[in-house]
Amino acid sequence: MATKRDYYEVLGIDKKASTEDIKKAYRKLAKECHPDLHPNDAACEARFKEINEANEVLSDPEKRARYDQFGMDGPPMGGFGGFDASGFGGFESIFDQLFGGGMGQAQRRGGPRPGNDLRFNMRVTFEEAAFGVKKSFDFMRNEECETCHGSGAKEGTQPVTCATCKGTGQVRSSGGFMVTVRTCPTCQGTGQTVADPCTACSGSGRQRKKRTATVNVPAGIDDGQVIVMNGQGEPGTQGGPRGDLQIVISVTPHKLFVRDGTTLYLDMPITFTQAALGAALDIPTLQGKTSYKIPEGTQDGAKFRIKGEGIKQLHGAGRGDLVVRVKVEIPKRMNAKQKELLREFEKAATGKEYEGQKSFLDKVKASFRS
Repeated sequence: MATKRDYYEVLGIDKKASTEDIKKAYRKLAKECHPDLHPNDAACEARFKEINEANEVLSDPEKRARYDQFGMDGPPMGGFGGFDASGFGGFESIFDQLFGGGMGQAQRRGGPRPGNDLRFNMRVTFEEAAFGVKKSFDFMRNEECETCHGSGAKEGTQPVTCATCKGTGQVRSSGGFMVTVRTCPTCQGTGQTVADPCTACSGSGRQRKKRTATVNVPAGIDDGQVIVMNGQGEPGTQGGPRGDLQIVISVTPHKLFVRDGTTLYLDMPITFTQAALGAALDIPTLQGKTSYKIPEGTQDGAKFRIKGEGIKQLHGAGRGDLVVRVKVEIPKRMNAKQKELLREFEKAATGKEYEGQKSFLDKVKASFRS
């Protein structure tokens, strides 16, 4: 027999987790691997059973106390049971907890069901993400049919009870000790079918429409983050609430800057004379440019931090920094005069000007002596 995992480990929570922490962890995990979302997936079914069993114990203060005291196999664990033959214990209530009636008892009885969430991919420029922007966009959304008002039935007729599930919205099949419960394929969980469909929507009760929405993209948003517009998704059924519109942000890369959180990075080439003698540089920033003096003897790859020239904190007041990394550029082509000046410089060199080279040569000598 396989050894059961610790219930806290199953839900991915600490042993000091609050009741609310347990509830949030359970809802998140159960939604991810619910059998209805992964039909014929034995691994997801087993995982869902494990999650449900852990929640059954940890969400009950009395059972949790006994579990904390005696562990998985102590004598008082007999009171933990509560699972039906399907191994999902309290199957109907689980649906109700997870989906607020969207896939639970209310759905099977033709009650309110929330509408589907929608996703829209929005591309913004690097500057728009940094400073924020207001954008309008068009998207497609299923709306309630204006002819049948969402019933799917032809005008003057009504939906009838589904013959497959007898109005429950679910079908069950058993095999040995396991009972599988899934959404009715005939009525899609509504418990009703349409004998004479509406011609405007072909019996679906929905019509696809173009809609326009306006969203405020906040300053500091990053690539891959999501803005949720509540109630802008598809309509629910039987009086259920609308779903949400999830806007996934995609940020166009910048030609100069690379972002890491609120910090900006800039590779800036300088001449070898600027590096050797020091120089006041005009540093480009997202807001224009700023002056920065580099010291003489600046080495290739040296980094300088300019405070407050990075990205604004999302929903915060602070702003990150700009980190400038200098790249010392060696000229590829020089005229005769330039070459002669460099030769004169080399003749006048004592060797102390090049600390790295001196250190390297000392190490070479030491290695041969040993």
